[in-house]
Amino acid sequence: MVPHLLNQLNHSQKSAFAVAFILLLPPFFPNLFHPLARSSPSMFSEWIAPKPRHLALMEGALQRHTPVELHTNLWSPLAYQGWKPCTDPPKSTSLPEKSRGYIQVFLDGGLNQQRMGICDAVAVAKILNATLVLPHFDVNPVWQDFSSFADIFDVDHFIDVLRDEVSIIKELPSDYSWSTREYYGTGIRATRIKTAPVQASADWYIENVLPILQSYGIAAIAPFSHRLTFNNLPSDIQRLRCKVNFQALSFVPHVKELGNTIVRRLRHTPGANQAEGNGYLLEETDQFGKQQTGKFVVLHLRFDKDMAAHSSCDFGGGKAERLALAKYRQVIWQGRVMKAQFTDEELRSQGRCPLTPEEIGLLLAALGFNNRTRLYLASHKVYGGEARLATLTKLFPLMEDKKSLASAEELAKFTGKASLLAAIDYYVSMHSDIFISASPGNMHNALVGHRAYMNLKTIKPNMGLLGQLFQNNSLSWSEFQHAVLDGHKNRQGQIRLRKERQSIYTYPAPDCMCTA
Repeated sequence: MVPHLLNQLNHSQKSAFAVAFILLLPPFFPNLFHPLARSSPSMFSEWIAPKPRHLALMEGALQRHTPVELHTNLWSPLAYQGWKPCTDPPKSTSLPEKSRGYIQVFLDGGLNQQRMGICDAVAVAKILNATLVLPHFDVNPVWQDFSSFADIFDVDHFIDVLRDEVSIIKELPSDYSWSTREYYGTGIRATRIKTAPVQASADWYIENVLPILQSYGIAAIAPFSHRLTFNNLPSDIQRLRCKVNFQALSFVPHVKELGNTIVRRLRHTPGANQAEGNGYLLEETDQFGKQQTGKFVVLHLRFDKDMAAHSSCDFGGGKAERLALAKYRQVIWQGRVMKAQFTDEELRSQGRCPLTPEEIGLLLAALGFNNRTRLYLASHKVYGGEARLATLTKLFPLMEDKKSLASAEELAKFTGKASLLAAIDYYVSMHSDIFISASPGNMHNALVGHRAYMNLKTIKPNMGLLGQLFQNNSLSWSEFQHAVLDGHKNRQGQIRLRKERQSIYTYPAPDCMCTA
């Protein structure tokens, strides 16, 4: 009956019928558009597996031959740039005789957003001459992660490193035990500050939080993420923030233990049999000597459903994928996505589309990474699953991740704990020879800053350039590679001085670094 009815409808009626059919699917088949499966593809979007979008470039990349000079320069460590971490002691190493009260902060977001919040909380406690209570981590609504500060970071090390600058306690004394997250969630409380503006100044805290401390002996700030300015703060406060970030925040022993295990296994030269079944031979290593042996690059690939949907870009999954992502945007953000007003071409030209696994693979190949590169994939589940990763795997058959390098027993204590899994990726990233991120974000920003502080090579993709290159279907592989190399000459870890309003955690110079 339905086919007979459709035959009688005109084109516009058929289109309207199709749209109505799609809109009616979710109530009857919710798993097709499951809105909370944020990091993995919906069933509907997987009906049509994403196909490679840059076949000509892919063919050129698979046949690439890496010149020795390019390879040598790529794997060479960064030369000294004239900057080093500031190691001067603070102006005053003594704590105030009497604390003005207790500061509590409640931190939301993922691992790296919470990391920055911790640094800001220590700085605010210093500004107010207050005692900081170990920051509370809210349950992550995306991953349903209940990890606490003590689950991720070494508490004793944190307190010990900062003992001469800020008083920090693990929990409130019994007189203030009533001040909990649950207490502030059940009503309006005089001791809670919920109006802290984004990028609040030091004066704002002195004028608005200090009186509450003086009246009640405690002040709880929530929300707190991004609630301290990066501008016009005393130099000792800025350096304190970096001391917290780069010295005081150390992961718990079992994170570092597994991280070191993964690093050791990555530095072990793989046998040729690890790349069997990929359809082509690995490049010979003799021409490169020992330059690549024992080295690896970390690729941070954030390509989950949230990012794909919020970007409003087209990722080649066809009409099914576009409809699934549009529905997801409607369910999660009620259509309030500013990028949706632009076309895919406009977004790509502006460099506002995250790189797909295929595109980041082509970028890596153009930069000079050959198919013997040990590539560690730091990511959660990729939207589109294995089908989306197929081209990247074909370009880099020695690609690994946590699951391929660690046993189920080794990963057991991290299962279901997204923040701890992210901590492992962070640790491995800090021990890699080269780090590259497929798109900006909190992990990208945190690692760019931390590696700059340590003078480690970090490649920052030129998103605007790449967006334009990937839209040009007439480019040959040699033209594409030449443009990529030319556009990334000064994007491989060179120190960038922080500009006004930029994050000190992404650009630690000159606030936290000194010239020789």
